[in-house]
Amino acid sequence: MPVRVPLVTDPAARVLLDGIVDYAGLFPPASLSVAEAVRLYARYRGGEAGWMLGRFVCPVASLDDFAREAEPLLPRDAGAIPWRISAIGSGNHEADAIAITALNDAHRWTWDECSAIVDTIETRATTPADIASIHEAFESDTQVFVEIPWVDDVTPFIAELARVGRRAKMRTGGITADAFPSPSAMVSFIDCCVLHGVAFKATAGLHHPLHGTYPLTYAPDAPQGSMYGYLNVFLVAAMTAQGLDRHVRERALQSSDDSQVVFADDSIAWQNVRFDRTELAHVRERIAMSFGSCSFTEPVNEVRALGAW
Repeated sequence: MPVRVPLVTDPAARVLLDGIVDYAGLFPPASLSVAEAVRLYARYRGGEAGWMLGRFVCPVASLDDFAREAEPLLPRDAGAIPWRISAIGSGNHEADAIAITALNDAHRWTWDECSAIVDTIETRATTPADIASIHEAFESDTQVFVEIPWVDDVTPFIAELARVGRRAKMRTGGITADAFPSPSAMVSFIDCCVLHGVAFKATAGLHHPLHGTYPLTYAPDAPQGSMYGYLNVFLVAAMTAQGLDRHVRERALQSSDDSQVVFADDSIAWQNVRFDRTELAHVRERIAMSFGSCSFTEPVNEVRALGAW
């Protein structure tokens, strides 16, 4: 089932959640094989919640395996929406660009139709100076998300991304408790992105809609830890656009009370703060693009249980 862009007359939850989950089943803690992850992605695309599904996240080094496993499942009909892939860079930007072009050329039928396309690359910068070489390595029509390290001041990184017209990536957790940044650091990151007009995506530790204490992996004896929720992150991005007080937003990042989130047809509210369709569309188009998750069923089933639809 193709994912479509929501209309402003759609329910507010659809506007916020459409295509929001970039499926990263190859990565921990799921750590599936390429064959398993590809089969699940195809199933999710055709399911009733397929509209929440974004890109398939795949390391550049695994693109050949992806192409082999996905070949029998890719769309063949004229006008069908292709599978979109977000490639995780190896650090060798020039080699990554060549590999991406090779996959795209192999899956293109005509100049405007294809069955699969890598249209996004995610890579890392250790210094602001790295960003210029990353920018130059990839075509201007490729979305580039640059993961930024958790340093005291991310401004030099975000300002450089704004200068070259690329996007940021915020790591929001992991499989150990120390992988999760502080609420203050996350709010500062989002503030800086909004100030400089740089869109971002989030990744890791966001399987659940709301903040809470959850198992950090899928092991039976997995330790538990405090994890952020993706609704917390995206609604805080909306609060930032509204100019809400920093302390309010830090509290909202840590809110675990499902009664504070109210879904209505024309809006979503957190406590007494309301976001209409237009504000939610602005957040998804200009501020917070998506989040990566190695699970698709958890983000979908749990937000549905909250009354999103």
